[in-house]
Amino acid sequence: LSVNEMDEVEDKGKDEGVHLRRKITLLPAVSFIIGSVVGSGIFIAPKGVLMNSGNVGLSLLVWALCGVLSTFGALCYAELGTSFKKSGGHYTYLLETLGPLPAFLRLWAEFIFIRPAVASYVSLAFGRYVVEPLYMPCPAPPALVKLVSILGVTFVVAVNCWSVSLASRTQVTLTFIKIFALALIIVPGIMALAQGQTENFQNAFDIDTESFTVSKLPLAFYSGLYAYGGWFTLNYVTEEVVNPNRNIPLAIALSMITVTVCYVLVNVAYYTMMTGAELLMSEAVAVTFASRALQGMASGVPILVSLSCLGALNGGFFGVPRMLFVGAREGHWPALFSMIHLRRKTPLPAVLLLYPLVLVMVARGEIFQLINFASFSRWFFIALATLGLLVHRYRFPHYPRPFKVPFALIVIFTVVCFCIVGMSLYSDPWNTGGSCALTLSGVPVYYLAIKRSYIPAQWRKAFSELSLYFLNQIYVLLLIPTASYCSKISRSLSAI
Repeated sequence: LSVNEMDEVEDKGKDEGVHLRRKITLLPAVSFIIGSVVGSGIFIAPKGVLMNSGNVGLSLLVWALCGVLSTFGALCYAELGTSFKKSGGHYTYLLETLGPLPAFLRLWAEFIFIRPAVASYVSLAFGRYVVEPLYMPCPAPPALVKLVSILGVTFVVAVNCWSVSLASRTQVTLTFIKIFALALIIVPGIMALAQGQTENFQNAFDIDTESFTVSKLPLAFYSGLYAYGGWFTLNYVTEEVVNPNRNIPLAIALSMITVTVCYVLVNVAYYTMMTGAELLMSEAVAVTFASRALQGMASGVPILVSLSCLGALNGGFFGVPRMLFVGAREGHWPALFSMIHLRRKTPLPAVLLLYPLVLVMVARGEIFQLINFASFSRWFFIALATLGLLVHRYRFPHYPRPFKVPFALIVIFTVVCFCIVGMSLYSDPWNTGGSCALTLSGVPVYYLAIKRSYIPAQWRKAFSELSLYFLNQIYVLLLIPTASYCSKISRSLSAI
């Protein structure tokens, strides 16, 4: 039997059990990657890239290089995903290649600050873009922005608790909306450029030596790479992808080429209609662009951006709970979170675990400092995962690899990631140090609670019983009241 045929036989043999089912085909796979990548970043991050790169020309080069670097990383993860056909993404690959401690620290950092910070940042962007058009030109009430953000998070959590198919169809729909939003920016910008509106690109590589230093470049790359973040989402759900040997590499290639081209063209469109100084002064780059290029349609852009943020939020809540689910299955997280819903086949406990953490951070408001924390740790562990791929290739040269990336590409990606992480220690030592401290706080937890469990058996039993009771109550209070609502959404999306 071929590797693909063996996967099909394995799936058929599991059909009678309670497990995560393979329901994600190529189109939903592409949608989850694009939908997770294209969130608030492309509408906000251009300001951070330009601020730290020094000029228009270099900022466009940074956007292109970030796209190429992210594509290299995504292809490395395609090899990892087809070699180790288990969900969990970064955690699984670190566990398989470098051992349990790095894997647990990645799981710990994701739970403690990476995912809550990123999800709350995106949800607050969703709330801002929904509410601010109603109050322009006055600022929107912060309490209302937070309330709408919480409603958006609650909707996404309910969808992901209810059904994998519903979450997939929601993501496909929101991805098409994202592509339409990007096209709405690209087309008028390129048309204006074709008509000779090129004055903003003159002297594009002139640098203000008084305000620009090379040490700021890593921060420019962080802003760009944040906008490309999410290319690893599909690897969180490998066990749910149909024919992963074919669909994972193909979905990654199609998605990253599409996103990179769109991002560069969107930034070209921005600079066609705005000078660098005007872009830096803008609080919402996409809205400023729309007011100049789209005129009558400008009021619709914030709604499209908010739906784009909702898609990124949905992709995150779909993927990251699978990492916690796999961590619990491997004994690195409480066993409760390795459970799935008997009928819905969703990792309901793992999804609900993140919900209160995100709500707390949304209630606190802006959390840009934690976003910097998240960027450092995220890219450090991605570099470790691809380093682990090199180690695994050396130790197991004959290991079956359905998709194999050129060796030089892995080396380039790994070295560049470590260089960016290392330079950030110099550029932003406080945030980097804080990120290191939060991550390393998981070391004593690992040795006390995982490697050698000093937690009394009675305490563990009591925790499990209390958690199961709480979960049953959550199921009654949360899922049952939303059942009819989610069923209506599912039927309406099925007709699309």
